[in-house]
Parts: sequence; C-alpha cells; structure tokens
Amino acid sequence: MNKSELVDAIAAESKLSKKDTETFVKTFTDVVSKALKKGDDVALVGFGTFEVSKRAARTGRNPKTGETIKIAAAKTPKFKPGKALKDLVNGAKK
Repeated sequence: MNKSELVDAIAAESKLSKKDTETFVKTFTDVVSKALKKGDDVALVGFGTFEVSKRAARTGRNPKTGETIKIAAAKTPKFKPGKALKDLVNGAKK
C-alpha cells in the first residue's frame, strides 16, 4: 500500500475528506520524523513503537572489487510492532 492508497483507505474508514486525511497523514509522518530526529521514541500502545537504532562503524567489502571499505556509524529509524499488531497479523483471535 502506498501513500495515496493509505489516504484513500483512511478516508473511506473515517468518513473524512481525502484532503483532510492527506493533511493528517502528512502531519503524522512529519511529527514522527521530527521526534525521531530529536532522539525520541513514538509509542502507539497496541500498534508499535517507532525508534532510532544506532549502528556502530564497521568494515565492509566492495562486492565489485573486493576492496575493504569503512562504513561510518549511523542512526537508523526502525519500527517495533506491538503485541496486538503481531497477534492480528498472525491470525490470533480475541
């Protein structure tokens, strides 16, 4: 599902206009992105948590030449699903 399909699905479920829904989705992604940039986690109970993970610097290899290269340390966003979402995806019944 891409962004426009997500907007259509939320608009249909919520009975909001597509314009309002598109504004909501953009605002949501902006707020989550800003929080992650500051180093904060965003936890949605039952759904999951958006968080920043740190990767240490490491040595890699260029697959084309076989040359050893240094890969810099980096922060990467990640999503950890909550129990309710895992149960729903795996077909658990309530």
